[in-house]
Amino acid sequence: MPAILQNVNNNQWFDKEMQMEFIDLRSDTVTLPTDEMRQAMANATVGDDVYGEDPTVNRLQEMMAELVGMEAGLFVASGTMGNVVAVLTHAGRGDEMLLGDLAHTFLYEGGAAAGLGGVHPHILPNEDDGTIDLDGIERAIRPENVHFPTSRLLCLEDTHNRCGGAAIGPEYLDAAARLAHSHGMAVHLDGARLFNASVALGIPAAQLTRSMDSVMICLSKGLGAPVGSVLCGTRSFIDRALRVRKVLGGGMRQAGIIAAAGVYALEKNIDRLKEDHANAARLAEGIDSIPGLRCTSHDGSKVPTNLVYFAVDGATVGDPSLNADVLSLRLRKRGVLANSLGSSNQMRMVTHIGISSADIEQSIAALRSAMEET
Repeated sequence: MPAILQNVNNNQWFDKEMQMEFIDLRSDTVTLPTDEMRQAMANATVGDDVYGEDPTVNRLQEMMAELVGMEAGLFVASGTMGNVVAVLTHAGRGDEMLLGDLAHTFLYEGGAAAGLGGVHPHILPNEDDGTIDLDGIERAIRPENVHFPTSRLLCLEDTHNRCGGAAIGPEYLDAAARLAHSHGMAVHLDGARLFNASVALGIPAAQLTRSMDSVMICLSKGLGAPVGSVLCGTRSFIDRALRVRKVLGGGMRQAGIIAAAGVYALEKNIDRLKEDHANAARLAEGIDSIPGLRCTSHDGSKVPTNLVYFAVDGATVGDPSLNADVLSLRLRKRGVLANSLGSSNQMRMVTHIGISSADIEQSIAALRSAMEET
């Protein structure tokens, strides 16, 4: 596969070998800092964060904690690190965490909670809307017995990536937390795209986190920062999490240079997420108009955000060999990058700050052309 290089427009990608500029819909993690964000990074006041002396990191942590209605925050290198720090702070070796079978923490974090912390995952089915059946949670919680691990933690996700970017509302989150708390369990929310849920539902982020014991929010997805996430919780929780972050190698010293991008993102880039959602809705509409494609994440039963999942059925257009992998390659030849999900024969496209409404129309046209290729 030819190398992909950033081009001079600062929001697109250019393949030097193919001499082609790409519309990159693989993920919102491909976002690039704007000139204004880069300037904020260059001008950041910094100090040694391991000593707690980086003023820009401290400001970012305070801003995020206030936005999600929690006492304190902790800047970490990535969303995976934030989730792992949370799990290892809430639970110990031989304890059990309950989470969905489509959760990012279960599927895409290298088994870190079990491998590094000895925390046993107890997997429950995710519903189409990203929730986990409350009765199922109740049945899964272990009674006190020497033969069983201790049910210590419930992990939820909002928006839910593999459930089509579904935005889960506060009613469910509150109910799940009440259930967990009644059994002495903590609740952690993987809120990598929490502000997408907040904007899509039209409510403050703090309404979604009000019953949570901790939440992790990514800065490097729709918010457009180049790196970093923030873990929030009570002051005592964050004090303990700080030690876990250190053990994982997460002390980053003069981290204000990258934290400044997060500060800028929180100040400037939350409200604009609605543009990504509008672009995703238009993309989903276009996908559903193309024979052989069926959108699975904007079906009317979910609040749409910026993730668009769709199924590929080549047989419908008389080409049984056409699957998600083939379609991904055909799109690449047409200047569009999108991820195939392999054996599921599904694809995902993600809108973000680097994608315009014109890019969406061009991508729909590329999809139509790719599906008609003989």
